[in-house]
Amino acid sequence: MGDERRDGYDGTGPGAITPDGCAVEMWSRLPVDGSPEVIERAVPAGASILELGCGVGRMTHPLLDRGFTVTAVDESPEMLARVRGARTVRSPIEHLDLGERFDVVLLASFLVHAGDPTVRRGLLETCRRHVADDGSVLVQREGEDWYRNVPRERPVGRDGLMRVVSATPVGDGVNSVHIEYEFPDARWTHTFRARPLDTKQFERALADAGLAVEGYLTDDRTWVQARPVPHRTG
Repeated sequence: MGDERRDGYDGTGPGAITPDGCAVEMWSRLPVDGSPEVIERAVPAGASILELGCGVGRMTHPLLDRGFTVTAVDESPEMLARVRGARTVRSPIEHLDLGERFDVVLLASFLVHAGDPTVRRGLLETCRRHVADDGSVLVQREGEDWYRNVPRERPVGRDGLMRVVSATPVGDGVNSVHIEYEFPDARWTHTFRARPLDTKQFERALADAGLAVEGYLTDDRTWVQARPVPHRTG
């Protein structure tokens, strides 16, 4: 399995850079947001969770602390090396097939906005393939105005700054997004492709993969719970 950079994705700065341009060291510095609490409220206690795109375990570790059993998937060995206490699997998400099903499948980090619609469909089909019939898929989506509201910046961690510098249309409804992260001792950049999806487009994408939106879990509608649609027979 190669570590070639994905087309349209890049990153700079100290340490390892993943195929989608993420800096491992930088992500290790960022605290988790309130997502583990959102997940805990939405799913059964002690559920088995398949976390797709776990990165350095920022969400994995709080979920383990809450009593969930987590299988953490990422395509970067450097990311997975930072994960503790969970079963880890190295694989591109869109190609994953564990032959297992889980109470909960997580697709966080706005991965559903992949610029390539084939990749997006592969991500969602992986979710559908691995969720139990009575389970749920939790997807994190972008706010619908995120790339109209640029440039913008906000503090991250104790002493860092994240700046969304630009979101440049590159055709077919896709933006090339450039982000800078600045800390007193280091600076990183991340460039990636993102396809904005309004609510109708988002729900259609899930439906095409056999998932039906059950509800939005946060006031900003960025966390979504979906259920698998039964496969047709006959």
